[in-house]
Amino acid sequence: MDDVVRAPSRFTLRQLSYLIGVADTGSISAASARLHVTQTAVGAALNDLERALGTQLLVRRRAHGALLTPAGQYVCDRARTLLGEAADLELSARDAGKALRGPVALGCYSTLAVTLIPPILQGFGERHPEVELDFVADQQVPLERRLLEGELDAALIYDMNLPMGLAARTLYESRVYVLLPASHPLATGDPVDLAALAEEPLVFLDLHPSGEHTMAVFRAAGVEPRIRYRTTDFELTRSLVGRGLGYGLLVQRPRRSETYEGLPVVAAEITPPPAPVRILLAWSAAFAPRAAHRP
Repeated sequence: MDDVVRAPSRFTLRQLSYLIGVADTGSISAASARLHVTQTAVGAALNDLERALGTQLLVRRRAHGALLTPAGQYVCDRARTLLGEAADLELSARDAGKALRGPVALGCYSTLAVTLIPPILQGFGERHPEVELDFVADQQVPLERRLLEGELDAALIYDMNLPMGLAARTLYESRVYVLLPASHPLATGDPVDLAALAEEPLVFLDLHPSGEHTMAVFRAAGVEPRIRYRTTDFELTRSLVGRGLGYGLLVQRPRRSETYEGLPVVAAEITPPPAPVRILLAWSAAFAPRAAHRP
C-alpha cells in the first residue's frame, strides 16, 4: 500500500561517512584524523553499522590498516551515492528547489577545453552563482576513468569508444576538416580531396581518441598519409601548419583563422565528407547526478 510507513533505518549517514573515510584512507586511524574524531568513535560507529546491516564490512589488520570486504565495497559505493543525494537534498531544501547550489567537477577533453570551458565557466557562473563549478582538462581515457570512479560529475568528450558504465547526451556534432597554410595551392576555400594531399607531409595530432579517428578518416578515403610530425597539442599542430611544415586534420574549430604567431591558416572541408563526430556531455550511470549538474 502506498500509505505504509517504513520503519526508520538502523544505520546513520554518519556511520556511512566513516566507512567511506576508512575506504579512502586505508585505516581507521587515518580516517579519524581526516574526520577529526577519535579512533574509538570511528571503530564503534563501524561496529554498529556492521550489526545493523548484518554483515562484515571491514577486515581490520593490526598495524596494516583495514580492507573492505566485498560487502563493504558494495555498501561503500552505495553510501557515496546516498551521501551525495543527502547533501543535494539539504542544499535544495534551503531554496525549496528553486536555486542550484553546491560543487560541480567538470572534465573536458583537452582539445575541446580551449573553446568550451571559458564560456561555460562565465555563463554558468552568471546564471547559477551558488554553484561552485570547477574543471579538469585532460585526455579522454583519464576523464572516462575519473567519471566511473566518481571523481568527476560530468565531462565533455567525443563519442568514440565509450566504456560501459557511462551515460551521455549529445551536445552538438562536428566534422573533421583539413587545416592548410594560407599559402597552400589548395587553400582556396573549396573542399579538398585527401588523395590530393597523399604525398604531402602531415602534422599528426596523435592524441587519443583523435589520432585513431584521423587514421580512420584516411582509411575510408583510401589514403596512406605521410606523417612528418607528431604532436599532442592542438595549438602546436596549428602553429606547425601555419609555418608551412605540413597540413593537419582536426575536428575542433577555433573562430580565429591564424595561429598564436599570427600566421594565417585556412580550414577546408573534406570531399567526400566524413561522418560527423558527436561531442557529448557524459556522466557515470552509477552515480545519480545532483541537482546542481543534472542534464
